[in-house]
Amino acid sequence: MPKSLVRWPPGMEPEIAPVYTWNELEVRASPAAVWRRLVRATEWPDWYRNSSNVVIDGGGADLTPGACFHWTTFHVRVHTTVEEFVPEERLAWSGKGLGARGYHGWVIEPLATGCRVVTEETQHGLLPSLGRLYLRRGLLREHQAWLEGLARAPGGV
Repeated sequence: MPKSLVRWPPGMEPEIAPVYTWNELEVRASPAAVWRRLVRATEWPDWYRNSSNVVIDGGGADLTPGACFHWTTFHVRVHTTVEEFVPEERLAWSGKGLGARGYHGWVIEPLATGCRVVTEETQHGLLPSLGRLYLRRGLLREHQAWLEGLARAPGGV
């Protein structure tokens, strides 16, 4: 397991989570361009097939510090709150859905050719505990698709 880059809240650390995933991708775009695409959550369904019905409380298209948003992923309606928001560097949210709770973090690191984007997630609860192998495989696959979609998002990043 690579060394985690996410700043985990107590109780959500990978070492104690039934489900933990790590995905990364080098993107040929600036951190600013990747950030703009990533925080425009209402457009995720345009380029990430595992998301739909993204609604940010209070309206708007972009995530902001402390924003609450609701969306469907893996056919589950998830209620999430932005917990960390460092423009062009870090984004993280906590979420709850179907009796599970999770924490999802993004880290953007500048490179000479663009940036490296890392996404990590932990999940806790009965379903993640019972279905950990199946869920972990699905998360790894879909998070990689999320990264790849981010890299080739419509209109480019």
